[in-house]
Amino acid sequence: MHWSMSTLPLPQYVELGVQSLSGLLWTLLLLFLWHCYRIGSDLPLPGTGKLKSSSRRSMMSRSGICIGTKCNARSKLFRSDQISSFISMETVKDKEQGHSYLAPVLSHALFPAQASAEAKKLYTALQEYAKRYSWVGMGRIHKGLREQVRLNDLSTIQRPHLFFLPDVPSVPFFPRDAHRHDIEVLEANYHLILAEFQAVYQRGIDSKSGWTFVGPKGQALFSLYSAGVCVAGNCRSCPCTYRTLLTLRTFINSNSLGSAGFWLLGPGATLGSSYGPTNTRLRCHLGSPESGPRVILSVDLWHPNVAAAERQAMDFMFTPDL
Repeated sequence: MHWSMSTLPLPQYVELGVQSLSGLLWTLLLLFLWHCYRIGSDLPLPGTGKLKSSSRRSMMSRSGICIGTKCNARSKLFRSDQISSFISMETVKDKEQGHSYLAPVLSHALFPAQASAEAKKLYTALQEYAKRYSWVGMGRIHKGLREQVRLNDLSTIQRPHLFFLPDVPSVPFFPRDAHRHDIEVLEANYHLILAEFQAVYQRGIDSKSGWTFVGPKGQALFSLYSAGVCVAGNCRSCPCTYRTLLTLRTFINSNSLGSAGFWLLGPGATLGSSYGPTNTRLRCHLGSPESGPRVILSVDLWHPNVAAAERQAMDFMFTPDL
């Protein structure tokens, strides 16, 4: 006895299959639209609070979609004729999940009115940088600018007067591994650097020879880089030292926070305690022999805990005044 699954001809099978598939696709589309409506209705309105960056909800606007903590930096979250909020990287503190500075969230808090003119200028520069590139990775910089106004009131070992980057560790001395490449480069060129210093030292310690006097008497500086700008005449006097600086990977030579040069401490001179302008850099000292004058080659290097995106943004914000 022959048993058949159906008596319908093959074309009717195909037609029924297409109709079933079409119905399934429409059902999935309706479910997706309903899901987007529910997620959109859960977003807080302006002034109702901040969004946690660790949220797993999908945020959808007319012009782009953000999923979880990842977002397309080129999509505009709001059009100009809609809610007039700005994008920031500020996150809500969460003791269980820690800090997150990687993805943008919406913030409706205004920049502190009591902030200094310098802080407001830097905040404007940060906004311009984010407009050109991205807010991604700008969380600590944004937070640091907002909290700079309260920094002098805090009891902390780090109290930079110009810019403070949060969550940057501070220790008396950092290990060699933090900047192994750059330290090895400086040590490998030690004898060339020393010979060039001795040449400029023997010409005389005066302003005509490129020296400047700072602090107590007996303290002099022969600048190679000053506030991110090459001192051309002095660099021509020390070409090997100049080329060595350019081979360093973490030398701050593109913004006003970085400097390099020979520091000379004469007999009887003393160094007073002071705070640096920022905690985003480390100052590397390459010393001379004990038999000669007390001198070091001082080089400003990026702090190892400052990310590449943050360094690029700070180069933009602290562009040297040429």
